[in-house]
Formats: sequence, structure tokens, C-alpha cells
Amino acid sequence: MTADTIWFNARIRTMDPNRPLASAMAVSGGKILALGGDTDVLNLAGLGTETIDMGDKSILPGLVESHTHALWGACQELFEVNVDYGASYGELMAAVRSQLAQTAPGTMLTGGPWRHDMRADMGDNPRATLDAVSADVPIALADVTKHLLWCNSPALALAGLHDDIEDIEGGVIERDPATGAPNGILAETAAAPVRRLFTHSPAQLVDATRLFVERFNQLGFTAFKEPMAIESDLQAYQAADQRGDLSLHMAAHIVRQSPLVPEMIPYEEMERWRETYASPNVRTDYAKLFLDGVATGFTASFTEPYQPDTGYDVANHDADAILLLTPEEIGREITELDRRGVTVKMHAVGDNAIRRGLDGIEAARRANGPSGLRHEIAHAPFVRPEDLHRFSALDAVAEVSPKLWFPNPATAGQLALLGANRVGRCHALRDYLQAGMRVTYASDWPAASPDPNPWTGLAGMISRQHPAGAYSGSLALEQAITLDQALPLFTINGAQSLRMEDETGSLVAGKWADFIVLDEALETLAPAEIGAIDVRQTVWKGQTVFAR
Repeated sequence: MTADTIWFNARIRTMDPNRPLASAMAVSGGKILALGGDTDVLNLAGLGTETIDMGDKSILPGLVESHTHALWGACQELFEVNVDYGASYGELMAAVRSQLAQTAPGTMLTGGPWRHDMRADMGDNPRATLDAVSADVPIALADVTKHLLWCNSPALALAGLHDDIEDIEGGVIERDPATGAPNGILAETAAAPVRRLFTHSPAQLVDATRLFVERFNQLGFTAFKEPMAIESDLQAYQAADQRGDLSLHMAAHIVRQSPLVPEMIPYEEMERWRETYASPNVRTDYAKLFLDGVATGFTASFTEPYQPDTGYDVANHDADAILLLTPEEIGREITELDRRGVTVKMHAVGDNAIRRGLDGIEAARRANGPSGLRHEIAHAPFVRPEDLHRFSALDAVAEVSPKLWFPNPATAGQLALLGANRVGRCHALRDYLQAGMRVTYASDWPAASPDPNPWTGLAGMISRQHPAGAYSGSLALEQAITLDQALPLFTINGAQSLRMEDETGSLVAGKWADFIVLDEALETLAPAEIGAIDVRQTVWKGQTVFAR
């Protein structure tokens, strides 16, 4: 065979242990034909072959983002209030007032984010504080985790959350201590009635799709996983693929249950979505469960209680009572989804939720035997040391997200709620790898992550410091890992979680030609320089989808 294109005089890191380095790569029909030295590979050139001298630039496999709410993030940037995650309370309020001036009557204003440390600025009655901004336009602002909403009175009324509303199972309605009426802060399933009002038109979803595809390709991604898909998301992703707009491999985890869709989606409906919306570049054999919430809402399930000075009821702490599903339900759900051939991603933040997720995988293995499905614990920030070995024993995946392994805007809130000892165990990556855990990288953008940039995540893993120095110090420096240890999390491990390790994730003959070009080899760069990388070129299935 002759090649369509040959890239030569390059520094190619293949992520293939059998041939870790090469200087030339030949591509035919969108797939890699050969890798090796310049002379051998250039022999595959024919009359129509394009040969590209790379001038000693670096080539890596395309990156895989294992957990990002792509449509959600793009819609936030295009259509909502959207301040930086490090913005002050004053800057957030200024952005809300600016957006109000452009909001049509009868339209809900959404956006954010706000952080736990802003609660003092929101006053004793956050609802009244937001009513003072507008008592006419419904306003609902999400916190950085997206698990909590701050609403004014019109938003609560529009969602049917009246002053004498009863508690909602699986959620938290914060209340005015004097009247018992909702104070505007809603967590987990209690936010679902308001969340249902967040809708976007098909035309807006087309714009959002084009935005995130362009952004992801620019960052060097050639594949990603949508972790929480409902039918409208699946429709949008499939339509993008059919239009030719989706220059990414992707998988969509279909929601079985979530704080935003608290009712269980029937298995039959999930199967219909799975079959209807599968597409050449959209894989749908995946599901999502939520086992707990987030620390800022006291809804993350930890074996030990939150800090006593946070107002948490330490004396009545019950880790399993915080779970969104009982341990028995978790086991039944994973067993049934595993039986149906579906890979499960489980939201689990607290160490008890992570343990219960592993228990559920163990129950599925006992009931079904080895299925070959690598079920995933999403986020996995606080794995107890005694549970580390269970990941490899159960062939489970620890997907680490968001980028909390270095000081960031959320660190102060984590310290206040969890204490220094627990925060020091956040994403203990060195321990994870030493225990033989299969780990994948993700950002969770836009939830708890200001951007989907993988390079800041990579830089932070190898330094445990903020890549740009915006936040001083380090976080558990002893948990730093090397560049060679970190790169598989972004490439071949991510491809394995997509069940595409035979198609992408490393540069090997027969796989798709999914790769990126950098000006300099990563091993020559300091962490701060890695965090500031601008990708020169992204190639997906042999075609350039981004070039600088």
C-alpha cells in the first residue's frame, strides 16, 4: 500500500510500549499505515502521497476527555451569565444585573457560578437578597458544582416551590428558620423542578455543538465522554454526527437517575434511546448513576462527618442515609445494567459513596461473572486507603475529576467543610497508581471546573501546584506523579474507557490517525509551560480538524 500522507522528521511519542518512539508516520484512509524511522516510512510514498516535514516538532496521540458536559458547558458560555470560577461576589452580581438588562420579559435568567465562601455575602435569607436584584424576572444561579441552585422568589414560584412545600426526597431545601419557607438554596433533587425550566432550542444546541467541538479540537481532544445524557442531548449529539460537525469520537452515558432527573428512567426507555441515537461516532452503551452529591451541600457521603463548626449535625451523622440510592439499590442497579451490556459511570464524591459503588460492582461480578465491562467511579477524589486495591480486583476505573489536585478557587471551601487531613487525601494519584488502579483524566467542565483545558490538569498532576501560580502553595505534594505516569490517563486509559483501545488512544498501525502536534516535546517543558500549551494541530481520522 502507499500512504495518503506521511509525517516525518518528527518526535513521535506513540504511547505504545512495543514502539514508544518514532520519527515518521504514514496514514492511509484515515488510519495509521506504519510508524518508524524516516527512511523506512518514506518508502511508502507514492505519486499522490503528501509528505510533511515536521521540523522536529512533537506528535502525541489525541487526548481523551473522560467526563465533560459538553453541551451544557457550551450553552452556559453562549446563553447564560458566566463569570470566572474565581470571580468575586460583586463581580457575579454585576454580571447578573448586566444580563438582566438584556433579558426579555417572561424569560428565566440562569448562570453563575457561586462558591461556598460567598454564602456570607448572600445573607441570612439568600432568596431575599436575590429578590432585591429582581423581584420580577426569575433568577436561578448554580454553584460551581452545579448541584446547588440559588433562586429568587419568581424562580421558586415558576417551579411550583411554594412557601409550605414539603421536603423533596433525595434533596435539600434550605429554609428560613423563622418562617420555614424556602430561603432560595436548593440542593440535589430539590433543584430538579427549577432545572426542568432550563431549556434550549434546537438552533441553540446546534450553535453549542459547534462551539464545544471547535474548543475541544483546539485543546487537542479527539474523543470525549458525555457523563449525563437525556434524550434531548442524545438527539443533539447524533444530529451533529449526521451533519458532519462532530470531529470527535464520543460516548454518552444515558441517565438512569440523577439529581436533575430524579425519577428513574425505565430500562425500556434507556434501551430505546440506546438503540435510536447510536451513530458512527456516538456510542450509547453507557449509563449514569448518582450515588451521592457534593460536599458544599453536605450531600457527599463520607464515612466521617463534616467539620463540626460548619453547622452540620455531627451527632446524627449517618453516611448511608446521605446516599441517593441505598447500598442494596446500588447493587441491584449495577447488576442489571451490567447484565444488559452497559458500562456504568457512578458519581461518587465521598469515601463512603465510593466504597458503596465498589460494593455494587462486586455484587454485579458475583451475579453475572466477568462481563468485560469496566464500570467507573466518577470523580473518585476521596478513596479510603483500604479500598484502593479493590479497583484492580474488580476491574473498575477511577475517573478523576474535576481538577482538584492543586490549589484552586474551591480549596478554601473544601478545607472549611472537610478539614486539612481529608483535603490532603484529595485525588491521591500516586497512591492510586501504586495500588494498580486504572485511572482516567476528566475535567467535569462546566461543573466545578472553569474550563475543559487538559494541559492545566496535566501540569497540576505532576506539580500539585496551580499551573499559572494563581493560587499559592501545593496540595499533597507527595501525591505528584511523573509525566510518563500521567500521560496514559489522558490517552490510552481514556480510550479503554470508551472501549476503543483497539482504535485510538495510542499511535499504532491499524488504529485511527488521531493525534496532535506540539511545538516542543512535553518532556522538555516545566509544569508551568505544559499548563500554557497551545496545540499547533489536531488530526482526527487523518484529517486536520484544527490548525494554529
